Amino acid sequence: MMFVRTLTPMLALALGLFVGALAPAAAQGQGPLRITITDGVIEPLPFAVPGFVAENGAAAEYAANITRVIASDLAGTGLFREIPAEAHIARVSSFDSPVSFPDWQAINAQALIVGAVSASGDQIVVKFRLFDVFSGQQMGEGLQFAGTPGTWRRMAHKVADAVYSRITGEGPYFDSRVVFVAESGPKNQRVKRLAVMDYDGANIAYLTDGGSIVLAPRFSPTGNQIVFTSYESGFPRIYLMDVGSLQVQALAQTDGNMTFAPRFAPDGRTVVFSLERGGNSDIYALDVGSGQIRQLTNAPSIETAPSFSPDGSMIVFESDRSGTQQLYVMPASGGEGTRISSGPGRYGTPVWSPQGDYIAFTKQNAGRFHIGVMRTDGSEERLLTASFLDEGPTWAPNGRVIMFTRESAGAGGQAALFSVDISGRNLRQIPTEGPASDPAWSPLLP
Repeated sequence: MMFVRTLTPMLALALGLFVGALAPAAAQGQGPLRITITDGVIEPLPFAVPGFVAENGAAAEYAANITRVIASDLAGTGLFREIPAEAHIARVSSFDSPVSFPDWQAINAQALIVGAVSASGDQIVVKFRLFDVFSGQQMGEGLQFAGTPGTWRRMAHKVADAVYSRITGEGPYFDSRVVFVAESGPKNQRVKRLAVMDYDGANIAYLTDGGSIVLAPRFSPTGNQIVFTSYESGFPRIYLMDVGSLQVQALAQTDGNMTFAPRFAPDGRTVVFSLERGGNSDIYALDVGSGQIRQLTNAPSIETAPSFSPDGSMIVFESDRSGTQQLYVMPASGGEGTRISSGPGRYGTPVWSPQGDYIAFTKQNAGRFHIGVMRTDGSEERLLTASFLDEGPTWAPNGRVIMFTRESAGAGGQAALFSVDISGRNLRQIPTEGPASDPAWSPLLP
């Protein structure tokens, strides 16, 4: 049975995508395939993805490109290893042909992805099935996606998401976007623009013209708005952008006081941020609809970088009230807060995981910067990276991968985007057109 999934327009691009289930080609079963992403050492699972079958001439290029994106998505996690096409014994010429499992077992493929693409006019249809090779079973239902030619990468990401989720048991994250600060020009005169891209660095589009410095963009829970800090008025102030129309409005009328570090609440109706008065900053909450502002902290210290828990009941933030930069958790209604960081060094930029189980942070200690995670009570602290300058973590929608900014040392040092999973494995750079910083992951696209 087919159904239509309505998509939120991104960057004024109207996307139509249809999703449906296909009848199974073999007995159904989840099979023994399973990867746990929190394992410290994982032998990547070998998979094969024969070139998707082009069911008509117009689909040939799409089929080849979609196959490559799926393979790249899975291999890029570090959890999967692609068996190259030249090692394949069997050839797939029809989507409905029976699978010759012994041929795939002979090359040690544990997972097999079979798919097909058809193209007609302004519509592309992509379908796939996933098989556990050694049990000879299909894993879950086959799925079919249909959309416009401009959505072919999204359909590839959705196939990869389905495969990833069925094998790992984790939520998907490939079909998502990242907003970040794209940098250009000399290091002492950087031009900074807001930009968005697919999670893997493809399809970059610029949201601002670089006429003023912009910092710390953050998506709304639905992905259709972005809050950020801009120096357009001559000092830091928070703004709200509509992603579809690119219309921008200033938030928080504060009589010339600096506002910065904004972030949405899970309900999308509230933005928390820092407001500076007389050299002291506190955390405030803004009702986006009414413009009403409410103070959440009141301390003679710097309180900043607030981030909500997924259920909206708590806020983690950084403060130097103890004499050094540390992490605190307080109720969303405000209050003193409880310190959760306890190790040596300084802690900042905390971000609550979408799953609610971890808080990611930046740590500076002994001349090195780290991206780390800890439980929400501060226990089980684990440092995932170490470098001259790592900062500003952001969570993938499934709460199992973190993206952040890494800046290289020296006069010619450049900022770049990197990602790492929560076990500290699979550190990799995200390709961008130039220096980039301040990433923020979108929710999973609808």
